[in-house]
Amino acid sequence: MSDHPALLKSLAARYALREETFQHRRLSLRLLMPRAADELLDEAAFECDERMPYWAELWPSARTLARFLIDRPPLPGSRIIELGAGLALPSLVLRRMGLDPLATDHNQDAMPFVALNAARNGVTDVRTTLLDWRDPEPRLGRFDLILAADVLYEHRNIDMLATCLPRLMAPGGLFLLADPGRRHLPAFLDRLRTDGWREGESIVIEETQRLSTGDAVSRVRVTGLTASE
Repeated sequence: MSDHPALLKSLAARYALREETFQHRRLSLRLLMPRAADELLDEAAFECDERMPYWAELWPSARTLARFLIDRPPLPGSRIIELGAGLALPSLVLRRMGLDPLATDHNQDAMPFVALNAARNGVTDVRTTLLDWRDPEPRLGRFDLILAADVLYEHRNIDMLATCLPRLMAPGGLFLLADPGRRHLPAFLDRLRTDGWREGESIVIEETQRLSTGDAVSRVRVTGLTASE
């Protein structure tokens, strides 16, 4: 487990922080995160790679996917990876459930927050690594379950994600995508169907998000897809 007080002190010196709580059934987590993602926009990084600080928000889709996983637990021993994890709520929930997911993101700034929130919630040995969808390292291996929550912000993500998935999916594996209705979702699903993926269960779950201006309700779609044999 990370040195919780030292890590908290380090992050508090760099960011203005806020806390949100996730609770579903008997599982509860308290997560610290930057106060506002738009305060973190690095113009130099954006010019270089169009990087936006999406990782710094606890998105409704992450909450919904975490609830979905609690209600429908993966099989014990499943190899699980979360793509574009950001604050990695689904991975933290799975670790609390006794599973061993790998939380990944392309932004290294997300990783200390995953470690901090794991420590604050008594979650041990959460595995993390940086992952560029354009070039997933073969050493990562293959996974029985691939998770992604609200990752289709930009059109370019369609091709990157569709190309990355087959390189990470184990035979017979499942891809679970939680999406709040981003405009690129239909094109992404069409791309996967063209590539031979099969769409299975798809459900819509309402998720309420507390904002300074009041509560906002998101309708998040969780879709399961399997690759062609």
